[in-house]
Amino acid sequence: MRVLVTGAAGFIGYHLCINLIKNGIDVIGYDNFNQYYDVTLKNKRSQLLNEYANKMGKKFYLLKADLRDFETLCSFLNSHPVSHIVNLAAQAGVRYSLENPMAYIDSNIAGFLNVLEVARSLNIEHLIYASSSSVYGGNTNMPFSESDPVDHPLSLYAATKRSNELMAHSYSHLFGIPTTGLRFFTVYGPWGRPDMALFLFTKSILQNSRISVYNYGKMERDFTYVDDIVESILRLLPKPPAPCVKDDLITPNPSASWAPFRIFNIGNGQPVSLLRYLRAIENELGMTACIDLLPIQPGDVPATASDSSALSQWISFTPSTSIEHGVKNFVAWYKGYYK
Repeated sequence: MRVLVTGAAGFIGYHLCINLIKNGIDVIGYDNFNQYYDVTLKNKRSQLLNEYANKMGKKFYLLKADLRDFETLCSFLNSHPVSHIVNLAAQAGVRYSLENPMAYIDSNIAGFLNVLEVARSLNIEHLIYASSSSVYGGNTNMPFSESDPVDHPLSLYAATKRSNELMAHSYSHLFGIPTTGLRFFTVYGPWGRPDMALFLFTKSILQNSRISVYNYGKMERDFTYVDDIVESILRLLPKPPAPCVKDDLITPNPSASWAPFRIFNIGNGQPVSLLRYLRAIENELGMTACIDLLPIQPGDVPATASDSSALSQWISFTPSTSIEHGVKNFVAWYKGYYK
């Protein structure tokens, strides 16, 4: 197995590459190092990946390039052939999609199309790609199930992620490419993105800055620790989806197909309020947050909750890291990294 990881210098990509190398798997990395957040973090992750690969006696290549550059992507993979792809590269962030919608079309649509095209040309054994719990949009039936309709996105970001799922299905149907979409539920942990709640809250508390808590503190999220995400991907890589029997698809199911295509939720299954999340950070820091309770923001959903039973049945693993354990690890990393 030789794996291309797009977004390799990103938060989840970094953790995945470390664990692939640890398991003796050759990794090819691809990342555009964009300026959405402090690129210093990406540079440091890249440095640590190279150091770890050298320590483990493994080769690791990371090309700084954009997925929209199809010629560069093809040329790179011709000289560094791969058997599997994990596509984690994307323009993230719900609120930023209100300010810069074109970035989401460029990265999440055009970039993903190029990933599908190289998967087609290279006869990839399995393409895993990041979708998002945001696709559930206006759904209110909890917990969210992969069989739920997802036709009412509340942000352009969510719409592009749902588009990825539809695009993947068309390529699975037309060209037989095994594709697995993972609907991530609020991933957090060390080396996380600076625009995420855990990072923002920790920084603000340490600086005695005020914290905006939206929907008057009634937000609930199914926070999922990054190690659980990585373990799930590692188990999924050698298990590409098989086509369902057409007779089993009389009732339409968005998560399965007669094509080699699957969609899985990947969440902790234990949603908690944003205020409880904040209290866990306060406990680790030994400090109290100064909170401003504000109305819900455009594009946000009030709550998320994952039914990950299908994933658990498929790979015999269930994400289960507690908020207290995950936050403790993040705070320890944050205080060490930023001294």
